[in-house]
Amino acid sequence: MVSLCTTLKPLSPFSPFVKQGNLNYTSALITYRTSNSANSFLPKRGGTVAVHDAPDQVESSCRIPLTEVVAVRKKSAFWERSWSSRDAFCLPPSHHWGVHIALCYHRNLSHRSFDLPKWLEFIFAYGGILAFQGGPIEWVSNHRYHHKHCDTQRDPHSPTQGFWFGHFTWLFDSGSILKKPWTNMVALVELAAPQIYLYFLLIVIICVVEENVNDLVREPFYRFLQRTLPLHLIAYGFLLYICGGMPYLVWGIGVATVVRLHGTLLVNSVCHTWGTRAWNTPDVSKNNWWAAIITIGEGWHNNHHAFEFSARVGLEWWQLDVTWCLICFLEAIGLATNVKSPTEAQKKIMALV
Repeated sequence: MVSLCTTLKPLSPFSPFVKQGNLNYTSALITYRTSNSANSFLPKRGGTVAVHDAPDQVESSCRIPLTEVVAVRKKSAFWERSWSSRDAFCLPPSHHWGVHIALCYHRNLSHRSFDLPKWLEFIFAYGGILAFQGGPIEWVSNHRYHHKHCDTQRDPHSPTQGFWFGHFTWLFDSGSILKKPWTNMVALVELAAPQIYLYFLLIVIICVVEENVNDLVREPFYRFLQRTLPLHLIAYGFLLYICGGMPYLVWGIGVATVVRLHGTLLVNSVCHTWGTRAWNTPDVSKNNWWAAIITIGEGWHNNHHAFEFSARVGLEWWQLDVTWCLICFLEAIGLATNVKSPTEAQKKIMALV
């Protein structure tokens, strides 16, 4: 019978192994108690066997709050992980859904800056919902309200109400923008009949959402996506898990969604705060070159607000606009038609100087 006895020395500020926050172990002592059993595969004489092992050098240690547990090493789950062939395949397919947001949700559906065959438009729109940024009706409605009430109190996501509101926290308050056009009427109903307030508010939200997206609401496909959105996202999660297990799920949805979402939100916050202005727009939109790189062209935001109907956002030859390159490719093969861009006369009217 073999029994293992391990003696752990507690780490304390007075330990001779701890010097200036670093631990330098020269050896570890493991003792084994052996019996005199005839069946033992260890030496039959009693006593202990000392085994000296040299574990990895410990760089730092700290006590976990409210416990006696000491973390002798902080490991980076990202940089020190074992990378596999799965990692090479799970990220690119997940990140490319952002192209569907810029090309389809934004330039095609929100502004109708070019036309696509319906079958291709629906494919791009379906890819857009897998970006975890909402359905086409909801996304397009918010964006059209942004242009209609840009940088005012009725803008769904303007940094004039706070940088972090414009970037992220508006997502938790987006319902308020739907109530603003109806504020007086809602207040009257709330005072007159509080018990039906919630029902009335639901009807108001539905009416206001559909008010500026009638072109999408008329399409049964977009109504179907809006009503069944959670089912598609759950199915996508199951598909990733079946294909690659937890790594695909974590990278393909968790990490990719966070990176992609914050990239999109840069346009709402950074591109209304820092950058340059080339056009005389009534808002504070800016052109930001590094945001344009991250958002595949959407960062030339002052250009966009000056000519929101334009399929091309990077108007100068040096303004990188990957989404515009994709539109040009679709036009070259005959799939994109009625591609709009500003004329020289329109540019002269909007120019600052």
